[in-house]
Amino acid sequence: MIAFVSGPVAALAPTTAVVEVGGVGMAVQCTPNTLAGLRVGEQARLATSLVVREDSLTLYGFADDDERQVFELLQTASGVGPRLAQAMLGVHSPDALRLAVSTGDEKALTAVPGIGKKGAQKLLLELKDKLGQPLGSSGLVGQQRAVATGPAPWTDQLTAALVGLGYASREAEEAVAAVTPQAEAALAETGSAPVPQLLRAALQTLNRAR
Repeated sequence: MIAFVSGPVAALAPTTAVVEVGGVGMAVQCTPNTLAGLRVGEQARLATSLVVREDSLTLYGFADDDERQVFELLQTASGVGPRLAQAMLGVHSPDALRLAVSTGDEKALTAVPGIGKKGAQKLLLELKDKLGQPLGSSGLVGQQRAVATGPAPWTDQLTAALVGLGYASREAEEAVAAVTPQAEAALAETGSAPVPQLLRAALQTLNRAR
C-alpha cells in the first residue's frame, strides 16, 4: 500500500494533483478542499489510499491521515465505493461526518450528491459504530468544535481551488460570480453547494472567456 506521497506538485486539475516522487509523476485524486491547499511547484505531502480494480489502480489523496482513515471506513458500508466516500469528504470534514453519524443527522448526509433519504438512513445504521465520536470532543462542546472545523464556505473553497489551478484572483472571483446562481439553486434544494460540480462549471466559463 502507498501510505503517502511527498514531493513538488507538478500539475493540478479539477479533481487531480500530480506529485513528483523520485522523478515519477503520481496522479492523485483529491477533493476540492485538498486541492485548494496545493500550489504548482511547491512541496506537498498527501496521505494516500490505493484502490485496486481489475482494470485500474487509482490513488486517492488526503490532507492528513485522519481523513484517509475515514475515507477507508466509509467504504466498509454497503454501496459506498471510493468515489462516494470522497464525495462525502468533499462536503464534510471527518469530524463533521462523525458528528452527523453519531447524532443521526440525515440532512447532513443527503447534502452529499448521490445520497438520498433511504441511503442516508442505511449509512447511519451501518456507520454508527465505526466512525466514533468527533476527535478530542464530547457533548455540546464537541458539536461546536466539529461545526467549527467543517468545510469553508463554498465561495472560499471554489476561489482557493481556482487560484491553486493557476488563475488570477480576479479571474477566480469572476468565475465564482458566474456560477453563483447555480450554487444558490443547489443550496435552496439540498442545503449544500456541490463544490466539484461548481468547479467544473467555473472552469467552463473561464475557458470560454479565453
